[in-house]
Amino acid sequence: MSGRGGMSGGTGVAGSGGGADARARARTEAAQRVRPGRRFSVLPVPASIEILELDLPVGPLTAFRALPQGRPGEPVRGTALLVPGFTGSKEDFVPLLPLLAERGFDAWAFSQRGQGDSAAPAGEEHYTLDAFSGDVLHVASLVAQLTGRQRAHLVGHSFGGTVARAAAVSGGREAFEDLTMLCSGPHGWPGRKAAEEAKLRGAGKRIDLWTLDRPEAARTARRDPDRLGAGERFLRERSMRTSVDSLLGAIDILADPADSTPELAVTALPVLVAHGAHDDAWPQEWQRTMAERLGARYEVIAGAGHLPNQENPVATADLLSDFWSRTS
Repeated sequence: MSGRGGMSGGTGVAGSGGGADARARARTEAAQRVRPGRRFSVLPVPASIEILELDLPVGPLTAFRALPQGRPGEPVRGTALLVPGFTGSKEDFVPLLPLLAERGFDAWAFSQRGQGDSAAPAGEEHYTLDAFSGDVLHVASLVAQLTGRQRAHLVGHSFGGTVARAAAVSGGREAFEDLTMLCSGPHGWPGRKAAEEAKLRGAGKRIDLWTLDRPEAARTARRDPDRLGAGERFLRERSMRTSVDSLLGAIDILADPADSTPELAVTALPVLVAHGAHDDAWPQEWQRTMAERLGARYEVIAGAGHLPNQENPVATADLLSDFWSRTS
């Protein structure tokens, strides 16, 4: 990893008897598990975003990091850890990460297991909610050891919100400053994404979702990939690299009606529930009611639907920065 990272003490390190030496060792060990990565596909990545590969128990997960570029010695306001949603990846946060860095935050995003160019173990049994949320806890611990900031501001988008909520319930205030549920609700419902599941299983789990949804475009892309625009080409290549097992595991989670809101409330973590004004992927009323039950802050982001991190990243960054300034 480049020399821009640095610090120490993840969970259990800052308070250990070894003091500065123990923190230095933890930082060194963490740095050995964070390596420079390579750009995935054709989507441009700004120079302000560092491309990384994180060595975790599941295998290498790819990540982005955007560091504040303030005056020398100016303190970082905190660590932000962003978790992408169904069919997504770290690239979903490219517009948002530099804006968070501009506001003083050390901003990280990673592709979950099975997404894009991250590790993808074979078998649906590897894609449970415990497995996904366990990865979030591992990433948070690694980042804490590397930076010396024990707790991160955790953000989960859509399905990533479901995963982040489970991680927050497990990690509590030891791992996280707060939780933001971005376009994500309290639970799933039976039959959710049943059409997608039927397509994937009907194709014997051998064909990706983009190809199944866009057969004409897929035929064109096979003949001449350059005929696709950069954005569509990226979506195709990401879909082709995404594990079908991971999608089926996520669909099973998204269809679960179990509500963990009471367990989240017990953590006493500050929570922000936010969604775009035109979000139709998760019932907005469910999101508002969840916020009320948690005593959480609730905000609607204008000029956005289900992807405010892309559709209105400035307003999203301003909202997150304001929330985090009140919880740290």
